[in-house]
Amino acid sequence: MSKQNYTQTQLVLPSQDLTKDIVYFTNLGFQLNQIFPSDDPAVAIMSGFGQQIYIDKNANCNPPTLHLLTDTPEKFSNTDLIAPNGTIIKLLPKTYQLHTPQTQHKFEVRKLTNNDPWVVGRAGMLYRDLIPDRLGGSIIASHINIPNGGPVPDVVHYHTIGFQLIFCYKGWVKLVYEDQGPPFILKAGDCVTQPPEIRHRVLESSDNLEVIEIGVPAEHMTTIDHDMRLPTKEFRPERKFQGQTFCRHQLEESEWNKWRIDGFEYRETEINSATNNVASVHIARALTTNPTKQVISHDADILFTFVMKGNLNLLAENRQEQKLQKGDAFVIPPNMKYQMTNYSKDLELLEVSLPGTFKTTHHI
Repeated sequence: MSKQNYTQTQLVLPSQDLTKDIVYFTNLGFQLNQIFPSDDPAVAIMSGFGQQIYIDKNANCNPPTLHLLTDTPEKFSNTDLIAPNGTIIKLLPKTYQLHTPQTQHKFEVRKLTNNDPWVVGRAGMLYRDLIPDRLGGSIIASHINIPNGGPVPDVVHYHTIGFQLIFCYKGWVKLVYEDQGPPFILKAGDCVTQPPEIRHRVLESSDNLEVIEIGVPAEHMTTIDHDMRLPTKEFRPERKFQGQTFCRHQLEESEWNKWRIDGFEYRETEINSATNNVASVHIARALTTNPTKQVISHDADILFTFVMKGNLNLLAENRQEQKLQKGDAFVIPPNMKYQMTNYSKDLELLEVSLPGTFKTTHHI
């Protein structure tokens, strides 16, 4: 295709002194392509850094802001720049840098009965925030719902993130991941981790699909990959993505063992190993409704729990007792004493901790 045939865009910039603007943008790294009229120039068309600018002395518009993306800002300036025509040039990183804020510890309870609205998110999915405070931006926990099943209008993408979990709460969803074989069905009770920047795509879902999605940190970049096609030809389950391997846990293949809290058993997801101790995920269920009284605490940085089934009373130190049921969620900060009482025989909990290994202290 010739350069004359493809479509371009131009950003219009006003000008009070065309000569000064041409000199300024030339020094910045743009090149002059066209100028007219020749006897008394009023318009200069310049290009640089993938952007074409149309500098016009007769333009009736305000000066815009240009983002100049670079990993070497020192080559340009130590501060943002202002052109003679008033255009602001902001120097921003070309490569997205993941920033995980320090956790702001807080006791938090989120109840399904709060009637908070579901928000329409990516690919038309409905999102409900399970940790509105987000602990200072250190984590996001979302309850995601797709009411109407069928093909999902998703594209191949990846997340620049520290940790991400997809837990299938209800229904099923068809997924495909980079170097992890053909598409597969994630059923209720199953979960996967999405290691940093692994390419993936949501293909299809059942009616009334519900998943719990955990992301660390809360704010992270999602990037569309327009070139990769999934599934990939290679199958490399051992591949590490920034130190983490892909982990798929299936309910039907799991084993139950004694949990860290008496009166419960849990199934191990192997996520602690796959993430190299970044996080662990346990699904625990009650063995008895008449346990001995237990007051416990933990030393994890983040301990998030979602009530999958049943109900319980949660009593935390210096807090009002909370009556919780399925769909509710809570966060217990480190070293806070708490106890779970009066729970139903069908109580089942999804617990996510960061880091993966932590200590539980029994006070009674």
